[in-house]
Amino acid sequence: MQADPTPRTSAQDTNAPPGAPPAPSRARDRMLAAWLWHGYVRRYLPLLVLAIILMAVDGAMMGLFSLLVQPMFDDVLVQGNADALVWVALAVAGVFVVRALTALTHKPLMTYLSESVIGRMQERLLAHLMRLDQGFFHRHAPGVLIDRVRGDTQGLGMIFTGILPALARDLISVIALLGVALWIDWVWTLIAVIGTPLLVLPILALQRVVRRVGTRAREASAEASNRLDEIFHGVYTIQRNGLEQLEGTRFHASVARFIAASVRTKLGQSGMNALADLVGALGFSLVLIYGGGQIIDGSRSVGEFMSFFTAFALMFEPLRRLSGLTGSWQAVLASLERVHALLQVPVAILQPAPPHAPLPEPGRSDIRFDAVNFAYERDPVLRDFSFIAPEGQTTALVGPSGAGKSTVFTLLTRLADPQSGGITIGGHDIRQMDLAGLRGLFSVVAQDSALFDETLRDNILLGAEGVSDARLREALDAAHVDEFLPLLPHGLDTRVGPRGSALSGGQRQRVAIARALLRDAPILLLDEATSALDARSEALVQAALDRLSTGRTTLVIAHRLSTVRRAAKIVVMDKGQLVEEGDHATLIARGGVYAHLHGLQFQGTTES
Repeated sequence: MQADPTPRTSAQDTNAPPGAPPAPSRARDRMLAAWLWHGYVRRYLPLLVLAIILMAVDGAMMGLFSLLVQPMFDDVLVQGNADALVWVALAVAGVFVVRALTALTHKPLMTYLSESVIGRMQERLLAHLMRLDQGFFHRHAPGVLIDRVRGDTQGLGMIFTGILPALARDLISVIALLGVALWIDWVWTLIAVIGTPLLVLPILALQRVVRRVGTRAREASAEASNRLDEIFHGVYTIQRNGLEQLEGTRFHASVARFIAASVRTKLGQSGMNALADLVGALGFSLVLIYGGGQIIDGSRSVGEFMSFFTAFALMFEPLRRLSGLTGSWQAVLASLERVHALLQVPVAILQPAPPHAPLPEPGRSDIRFDAVNFAYERDPVLRDFSFIAPEGQTTALVGPSGAGKSTVFTLLTRLADPQSGGITIGGHDIRQMDLAGLRGLFSVVAQDSALFDETLRDNILLGAEGVSDARLREALDAAHVDEFLPLLPHGLDTRVGPRGSALSGGQRQRVAIARALLRDAPILLLDEATSALDARSEALVQAALDRLSTGRTTLVIAHRLSTVRRAAKIVVMDKGQLVEEGDHATLIARGGVYAHLHGLQFQGTTES
């Protein structure tokens, strides 16, 4: 992946919400602008220059049009010059033809530039987020991150749809129109702009307001996105418990906060436009009083006044857009700060410097945790935790919820690193192994194995290439996928729906097992793989898991102790610590924590 050109500033608290940048300053604003230019915009410089030239030509046409108003009135309408009528008409038509052609070209160009820059930034954000450790995702909800990737970056489109057109087209229009006004009468022009200095202080004050409320609007948008994400993930629970009105009310509150912040942002931007209109009204009234007297006494012609009036009137709209430019830029900076802050979150899990520790040789996939301590933020999860999982055998991790069992898998696959202690596979420190090679050592089957809204074939292969049809069929048979495959409308090419919603729980587990069989990794991680299944599905899945675990170093997380009776070793965890270990019979005979948990689960049954 290409390195991100993000300049690193002072160290940030990675526990802060993403998009919580330091207080804005002029130096920081310049840094953000430079970062945006060098990292995302400069590569499109030729197209950008072309679009700016076209917009400048478009803007200059307004000055030419106002200049043509004088001969239109004085030569054609007042004096009745028929020769002038033709060339003035053709010239006016030419102005609008040029405007049409330039607009037809520069608007699609600016749209392409806008979407290209936004798309590139979204891709870089996603690539960065996918490299962050599980601690980051433990702290930040998916809905918030979705809005960071989509919502904040979309705000940058204002640069190409509002700011650059204002600078290229509207600024040239104002300069051309102002030139016409000065050419006609410089005194009238000075009178018209006499109130302009009155804009400076109010606009500076409104800039700060727009920046502040623009940031609040983005935060409110993220809150609404996160609320939607939680609703759609938990829609079955909401429906079963009659929570539609409650969740609707919560979402309404999030939307209301977003609307309020958005309205305040737009109010600040509109305030700048309103100030420009007030100053324009003052200037026009004074010119009308002063210039009207000159027309009455004959020292100025009607054509001159109408040309000046046209230039001045046409200046209103581009001036309004230019006066709102600072507000638009502040809104862009509010989004840009949050994008930049998210890209500055450091990647904690890094590829180690070579030479890398060797990956375990066949028959050397034993796993050792040695005095491992780990915490999410300040909440300890594992405390001085040590255990050994022998090569080629099944080791079960059991204990109450929150004991740290799943965290063992997280650390073993380096989705996070412990604060202290060591983890080895085949006697080698996993933090010194090639990261991709390390993760290639594992096949994982979890209670809620991730399936994507793609075809069944894609979900099983997961991008693997060169898998023969025979090998695929063998995996489908071993995982009992072939039992339900004929029921699917398009077989392996059937889409499984969002998160595999078109399949039952047992079917999703069998897909995950087929995936693990094709991966053929030396270490198997099973996380509650059968806990949510009915009896028949559990029997099928367990049979497939037994076949999958043969000859592999297997770690099993299970709350249902009946599934781990045959494990070579059972590690009992409580509050992040190892409290007991041994096989089933030994632990039952010891009468400790495992025996107590076993008794609770099988009270009233004959199982022992």
